[in-house]
Amino acid sequence: MAASRRIFTQLRNSTTLLTKNVPTSGSRRGAAVLYAAGAVGAITGLVYARRRRGEATIQVGLPVVMAKEEEEKRKFWQRAPLQHKMSDRERRFREFSSVEYKGQMYMTPRDFLESVTEERPRPRIGRRPLMDDDVSHMLKKTPSRHKGSTKFFRSMHEEGMISFTEYLFLLCILTKPHAGFNIAFNMFDTDGNQRVDKNEFMVLQEIFRKKNDKRKAKEEAEGVSAVQKYTSSSPPMVERSLRYGRSVGISPPRLLADGNVQDTTLLVHLFGVKGTDDLNFQEFYKFMDNLQTEILELEFLEFARGMPTISEIEFAQILLRYTHLPDAAHDAIIERLKDRIPEEKGITFDQFKPFFQFLNNLDDFAIAMQMYTFANQPVEQAEFQRAVKVSTGIDLAPHVINTVFQIFDEDGDGKLSHKEFISVMKDRIHRGFRSHLIKHEGWDGYKACVVHEMRQAALHQ
Repeated sequence: MAASRRIFTQLRNSTTLLTKNVPTSGSRRGAAVLYAAGAVGAITGLVYARRRRGEATIQVGLPVVMAKEEEEKRKFWQRAPLQHKMSDRERRFREFSSVEYKGQMYMTPRDFLESVTEERPRPRIGRRPLMDDDVSHMLKKTPSRHKGSTKFFRSMHEEGMISFTEYLFLLCILTKPHAGFNIAFNMFDTDGNQRVDKNEFMVLQEIFRKKNDKRKAKEEAEGVSAVQKYTSSSPPMVERSLRYGRSVGISPPRLLADGNVQDTTLLVHLFGVKGTDDLNFQEFYKFMDNLQTEILELEFLEFARGMPTISEIEFAQILLRYTHLPDAAHDAIIERLKDRIPEEKGITFDQFKPFFQFLNNLDDFAIAMQMYTFANQPVEQAEFQRAVKVSTGIDLAPHVINTVFQIFDEDGDGKLSHKEFISVMKDRIHRGFRSHLIKHEGWDGYKACVVHEMRQAALHQ
């Protein structure tokens, strides 16, 4: 509407200039015709654009029966949940998934790695349809868990398939500290026999999926309640959008004719081709640790380019990925680091990995800092290192700690505001999935913006 108001304002201004410069009645009539034609053209353009998107048409002052108007509103609100009610994780899964099998979207191992290390998916035309023979070939090539390594996903490349619920599970692993692996294992081990079988794994995967739906429902409910303050006869959308399968191509694990679940690369890797194997804690721990290490190796090697070290500047660039910092602040940090560490010493992967493992323990670190400092005062490097060791058991290299301080110490007094550090690093470990970091574009971005503004207006009433 704001765009249409701007169009009409510009047309009105143009007409005013025309009538001032050409005082004859004929010219004025011509200007009036031009104004009317321009207005009709603008409205026609808006109607055409909305029809192309499948939305309800704009009523342009024509006689409309109330019943028909209500019917149009009802149809629009029925379609709305199907058009855009997706969680951020669903949206990213859809963007990066490159294969399709029997109506369902899947990621390849390569897709998954790119989804957690790249901002956008690689260019492609549509999704590659998989045939039964393709899937059978993929699953036969899947190595057993005994052959698991920190190169598992890279070695599989595009010869594998990962479902949406598995994607949620893998994302969860990436943010878990090693101390939390045991908790995760016990959640899977529902019968308490210290083994996790395929059925137990599938049950918890469904919990991950429902948690994602609840997060999405909460966002929808907040947005709908705000919208309904400003619109009448808008039926509630939350219940409809919660029906599973409303997002085409993302649904619960598909049951086969024999009642079993469709196998995927992850299921075959963990539980064997027949699905009869089970996991003990050591095997489960190894899989989770390998995944975390593989992602860190990818990020490190991207900057190392075959060398054994990365520079302090490159370390800062990796550290500040997925954060909320504006471009100007990001550039200022890089320039400050160049001035403070003019001579490159380099950071090895053995120094790099423990720091990012420490980031998965930020909550414990925050508690330690609250107990260690008074009134959230800035800390020095020795205090920081001690707090990391006490709260996580991880020893960080002094050079890495010094580099971190040079990144976040704005005034150069040798101290660090740990609250600001924790806030920025939480953005980093969630890899852009915190709500204020999600970048919506196009029509989805416009709708998200409208709902956000209405929600803010409702909160301030």
